[in-house]
Amino acid sequence: MVPASSLEELSGDGSDCSEEVEITVNVGGIRQVLYGDVLNRYPETRLAELVNCMAGGYDAIFSLCDDYDPGKKEFYFDRDPDAFKCIIEVYLYGEVHMKKGICPICFKNEMDFWRVDLDLLDDCCKSHLNEKNLELEEIAKRVQTILDDLGGDTSESKWKRFQKCLWKFMEKPESSFPARITAILSFLFILISSTVMCIGTIPEMQVEDLQGNHVEHPTLDSIETVCIGWFTLEYLLRLISSPNRLHFALSFMNIIDVLAILPFYVSIILTNLGATIMGLTNVQQAIQALRIMRIARIFKLARHSSGLQTLTYALKSSFKELGLLLMYLAVGIFVFSALGYTMEQSHPDTLFKSIPQSFWWAIITMTTVGYGDIYPKTTLGKLNAATSFLCGVIAIALPIHPIINNFVKYYNKQRVLETATKHELELMELHSNGGYLGTNGSSKELSEGRGLSVGAHMKVSHSDTFIQALTEEKHHRTRLQSCK
Repeated sequence: MVPASSLEELSGDGSDCSEEVEITVNVGGIRQVLYGDVLNRYPETRLAELVNCMAGGYDAIFSLCDDYDPGKKEFYFDRDPDAFKCIIEVYLYGEVHMKKGICPICFKNEMDFWRVDLDLLDDCCKSHLNEKNLELEEIAKRVQTILDDLGGDTSESKWKRFQKCLWKFMEKPESSFPARITAILSFLFILISSTVMCIGTIPEMQVEDLQGNHVEHPTLDSIETVCIGWFTLEYLLRLISSPNRLHFALSFMNIIDVLAILPFYVSIILTNLGATIMGLTNVQQAIQALRIMRIARIFKLARHSSGLQTLTYALKSSFKELGLLLMYLAVGIFVFSALGYTMEQSHPDTLFKSIPQSFWWAIITMTTVGYGDIYPKTTLGKLNAATSFLCGVIAIALPIHPIINNFVKYYNKQRVLETATKHELELMELHSNGGYLGTNGSSKELSEGRGLSVGAHMKVSHSDTFIQALTEEKHHRTRLQSCK
């Protein structure tokens, strides 16, 4: 207990509240002397209030710090000293910079504790913090999705519950063993259908119809019909079970599914009814054009391949680099094709008939393809070709590295998010079972038969990377106030 004399001395000494007073703070074992005139530059912060709280007694002091030594007049804080060294700079420089290696979310919590406005954080550090917030939001969404799958709302109708189960069965192969088998079957049907489409173009595998035209073998047609039947059933089940059918129908991958299915039914309609509307030759041409659209089904593999999804995202996030690549190539193609046309005009057997025709030569030269159908014959033309080749290699190589970095960055980020999601669920499970597992506990027990308990205890458990998006409750560290 603090002596009463010390309490009277503290409350009666008004000079301690002046701007010239200096205070000693001990943050995580690191002592530092601070001056009131400097701290009062930001009067709403915790340290500035600490300078001016002496007259309020120990109740006012302990509302701001964790402990206080009246003999040394030293204030104790159980906080991160490295983060405090960054935050104290706001009183000297008017802005806060976050040191490398400090967790952005933890640093934001430190700023909230010291009551430093987040707007004082430097812009470069804000971008890092925003990126971390987005990652936590993504983890929160994944955790919430898993919890929603584990639990169920008994107040919902049977149809709603059936719809959710069907959606999880069709869209989440990891949810159950039958769902995983269905996903594998869907993947195999895509491969079989694509293989049949390729084999059907081999002349030896074709037969003649009544008109003497070569058509696909009936066996291949039967296999194609079975595959289309599977794709149709799969699409209809996913459409029926979708929570938002309009969003489902307008999704890019679902449009690909429709384009892979639709040509089959349209060709049947044209075959049976088109002959009475238009000539037989026009019907066959329309059917051939529609059958080419079957190549769209190969894009269905992206639904089952995380690698293809990662590649798609990397290309989507690399539009700027791809635009630069196309711009470099476009400028080079125009320049070298014009030079090639000009330099080759003196040769009687020139292959460069016009500048637009020279565009083809410039494209295959700068991309290092070199078909050889168009080539220079003069010495200057060959020098121009060598220069265009070297410039093409440089133009293609420069933007490739950022594109590869985007791919690696997104791939690693997805792995980190998956690991963090599992970590958060395991911590929730640990808290829901009394905060620890026994010696016989295993990781398998964490994932079997405990879904409802995880959902029930979700709001009272958190980890060192606490996801605030999962709960509205505020959690604070327990603090020692021994002298209070």
